[in-house]
Amino acid sequence: MEFNEKIQELRKNKGLTQEELAEILFVSRTAISKWESGRGYPNIESLKAIAKFFGVTIDELLSGDELLNIAEEDAKQKETHFRDLIFGLLDCSVAIFFFLPFFGQKADVAIQEVSLISLTEISLWLRIAYFVAVIGIIASGVLTFALQNCRQVFWVKNKSKFSLVINAIGAFLFIISSQPYAAAFLFTFLAIKVLMLNKWQ
Repeated sequence: MEFNEKIQELRKNKGLTQEELAEILFVSRTAISKWESGRGYPNIESLKAIAKFFGVTIDELLSGDELLNIAEEDAKQKETHFRDLIFGLLDCSVAIFFFLPFFGQKADVAIQEVSLISLTEISLWLRIAYFVAVIGIIASGVLTFALQNCRQVFWVKNKSKFSLVINAIGAFLFIISSQPYAAAFLFTFLAIKVLMLNKWQ
């Protein structure tokens, strides 16, 4: 008997609806429906809760192959979660550009180091471009945190690419406008992200 048949039988033997079981296990009814139709498996934590509630062992619920697949999927989800956490932190930390002296501007005969907020001796359009780039990177980080549990295919496939692209645009903008400290900062973040993606693909 497959896992989906076992959990359906256990639920019915207890006289529970999918909604009631979902409430007991702290998952959605959609998750129960997915498990019972054979379209997916619970994660390790949910498996433990199922085994405990029905008084069975995990080995009784799953075959060896099914357990291996779940363990691999769980490990993959943890890696994705960790990567999202790092990407989000890196992107949000760019907010320090507003307050720390990463930018150079001419002051009489010297170059003065200032924060983005204090950077005034440049053209208005370039200043706007800087603000848009920095805010865009921060927004990418905020979205990564806010939508961490989002399962929309478009977002899951493109969130890392979006972070890389906006980071690369910011670095390129600072390079061509002769802001080496800000460019180096973003380029370092870009390198970290690329290395992380290569490691986990």
